Amino acid sequence: MTSNESSLSHARRVAIIGGGPAGLMAAEVLAGAYSDLQVTVYDAMPSVGRKFLLAGKGGLNLTHSENFEPFVGRYGQASTRLEPMLADFGAQQLRDWAQGLGVATFVGSSGRVFPADMKAAPLLRAWLHRLRGSGVRFCMRHRWLGWSESDALLFETPSGQIGIQADAVVLALGGGSWARLGSDGAWVPLLAARGVNVAPLVPSNCGFDVKGWTPHFAGKFAGQPFKSVAISLTDSKGQTFSRKGEFVATATGVEGSLIYAASALLRDEIARCGSATFRIDLRPDMMPEQVLKEVCHPRGSRSLSSHLKSRLKLDGIKAALLHELLDKDAMNDPVQLATAIKSLPITLVGVRPLDEAISSAGGVRFDALDQHLQLKAEKISKMPMFCAGEMLDWEAPTGGYLLTASFASGRIAGGGVLSHFGLAWRERENTPLPDVDIPEDGSF
Repeated sequence: MTSNESSLSHARRVAIIGGGPAGLMAAEVLAGAYSDLQVTVYDAMPSVGRKFLLAGKGGLNLTHSENFEPFVGRYGQASTRLEPMLADFGAQQLRDWAQGLGVATFVGSSGRVFPADMKAAPLLRAWLHRLRGSGVRFCMRHRWLGWSESDALLFETPSGQIGIQADAVVLALGGGSWARLGSDGAWVPLLAARGVNVAPLVPSNCGFDVKGWTPHFAGKFAGQPFKSVAISLTDSKGQTFSRKGEFVATATGVEGSLIYAASALLRDEIARCGSATFRIDLRPDMMPEQVLKEVCHPRGSRSLSSHLKSRLKLDGIKAALLHELLDKDAMNDPVQLATAIKSLPITLVGVRPLDEAISSAGGVRFDALDQHLQLKAEKISKMPMFCAGEMLDWEAPTGGYLLTASFASGRIAGGGVLSHFGLAWRERENTPLPDVDIPEDGSF
């Protein structure tokens, strides 16, 4: 027994509120360190990892394989604060961790990293088994309500309200998207009321409403993708975005991977100016002069629609978008039409609601936290409190970046608790796991 271990006069109780990846990773760091730490995970839902499981329904994108520098750059303004966390636990460390749970990973054609079977449930089952074997306790249907008059953690449970005392607390309560899975942002006023600097939660990786599709376009093309296109924009602050990919038309506007990648710029521009405009290139593989040449090619008795389909492979939703946004004179003017094919403006006037977004931006500002992610507010609580995951003020595009930073920040928060106790951080050995029968949804 080390001097640090023997210095513990009693078992230290750590309450982790939130059973997503950040909270579970904090629990793993703590439970794998010293046997006399009592670690309990509390969550409002009937089972843990619900958003994690839903994210894996179409194939769990764990992380991304790109080099470290561009990887960190995906986090925008929060890159500087997240860089040391990601250096400690980035893409390769996450893959190694999954392998330690018996889950092999592979790199897809886009550079994204997935479990070999593409599923989230087997990884979560193995992880929960290891955590339970380390002594982690789970208390489900415990919704955190703040603090009691005696400064205990106050929970609403099926049996009524209860107060819990702890020697340290890790908050991993998520952001504000997908409230039905537990991330409802109800913690924001609780922390703000105690002096914590919290940026408002806003949608990220979200859809937008356009100035107005006609009923014909919305009725016929909602849900259909714009494939092999590019979009570009320059906002009022001079920030630019340009990328190829695809996105989807909705009944009220647009959404999908290419839109999500630009969502932060579009969202902030709408907040500043009331609208945001991006330009779509319907044939990014052709130069403008090539497009003009094909538009001007004699079409004889063919209709304009047949001509565009034959010469430029523009039909379906792409051709419909031209008719939707150009008047008759522009459609019949070769120069205006060719210009529109390469740079057709689409104006957005609204952001879709937060609960529809894949993730959220905003949260506990980093200036409210120390390097261990401990809250610095003096009156927050007698219990030291740490924060991790999506409730921190950062955002990232889809592609594995959201999960990676959640895991990484959970590790830092867990390590911060150990530092607060004066304990050294000891890595867990990856040992083979026996088969265990845990339900597919991770419940108990």
